[in-house]
Amino acid sequence: MVIIGAGFAGLETARALSGAEVDVVLLDRKNHHCFQPLLYQVATAALSPADVAWPIRSIVSDQDNVIVIMADVCAVDTTSKIVRTKEGDSFHYDYLVIATGAYSSYFNHPEWAQYAPGLKTIEDATRIRAKILIGFERAEKGTSEAEIQKFMTFVVVGGGPTGVELAGSIAEIARSVLVRDFRRINPQSARIVLAEAGPRILSTFPTDLSDYTEKTLTDVGVEVITGRAVTSCDEQGVSLAGGERIETACVLWAAGVKASPAAEWLGVEGDRAGRVPVNEFLLIPGSSNVFVIGDTASVRGGGEPVPGLAPAAKQMGRHVGRHITAIVAGAKPRQSFVYRHQGDLATIGRKAAVVAFSRTKLRGFLGWLVWSVAHIYFLIGARNRAVVAINWVWEYITFQRGARLIS
Repeated sequence: MVIIGAGFAGLETARALSGAEVDVVLLDRKNHHCFQPLLYQVATAALSPADVAWPIRSIVSDQDNVIVIMADVCAVDTTSKIVRTKEGDSFHYDYLVIATGAYSSYFNHPEWAQYAPGLKTIEDATRIRAKILIGFERAEKGTSEAEIQKFMTFVVVGGGPTGVELAGSIAEIARSVLVRDFRRINPQSARIVLAEAGPRILSTFPTDLSDYTEKTLTDVGVEVITGRAVTSCDEQGVSLAGGERIETACVLWAAGVKASPAAEWLGVEGDRAGRVPVNEFLLIPGSSNVFVIGDTASVRGGGEPVPGLAPAAKQMGRHVGRHITAIVAGAKPRQSFVYRHQGDLATIGRKAAVVAFSRTKLRGFLGWLVWSVAHIYFLIGARNRAVVAINWVWEYITFQRGARLIS
């Protein structure tokens, strides 16, 4: 069995195959698994990369039936049952699981990527961290008010959880963390803009939690703009629908995603985001041995699209692992995949978050506590849980962020 991708979905598949009579080859172009929900904290200097990433080999080291190969997949031949890599290697499979995730989508404007980095990898996070901190550094030696203001203006595009968390965290850095570090500028005067094309931020949350989030962001100094899409983006700033131009040296992208090129590999037509349509067993149509899961798959649970969230990816991985285990044991599994939504969470900043479970809504400090416990719980390894918890307590008490490094 070959699994492409060691994200939440791929790793969960491999774990579900522990003890099964199957040889697993786990392919990934990186040597580490990244806990994406906390990447924004790396990007805003609250955590170091090692706090949210772990070597893949270490994670599956106790599974004798798993071999990890660092390789960049470029093609899949479903007729010959072969996976090919850019390095020239070929891997034969009986069963194939594609869990290659998604990337930032710039809505047919790929040229914007060089000016507005998205947040999907450790490299993205450290690049964004440098971009934010360099803004303050360049403002400190600015020679005019206009130049200083440009370097101290930060625009986050996209009002989903990632955009909200980035904007709130940047505001916290400017208002509380950096205020004592500079002599010629006042970081508290930084302008932070959160731009959302839709009518409200956090559109998947209940309206009252969305309204609370907007008010809380406004209270900490974030300028929230809704109903106005970005029409252009360059090294000097962004333009919004309606003609407004914002001059800035730091634009961050959290507005959308597109799937990996798995549809192209398989020779099937993807949806608008490039995701591969799969049936109720997470198999591509007409196949009995090729599964597509996680953000790469277009899945409908109860008629509704399954969201691109970590819990959904893990549920898909467990389902496929159990399906394969049953097959190799001689059974004929007929259980369809059923997604069970566990809730939505987003943190706004210090002591403030929103949580929406099926019948429960939390906000403010209590929401922040639930958000914190949930994220620490899902981290891999006792060391990382302890380090992240200690860092958060230290930051809460001292208003300091120790990972303010430009690399």
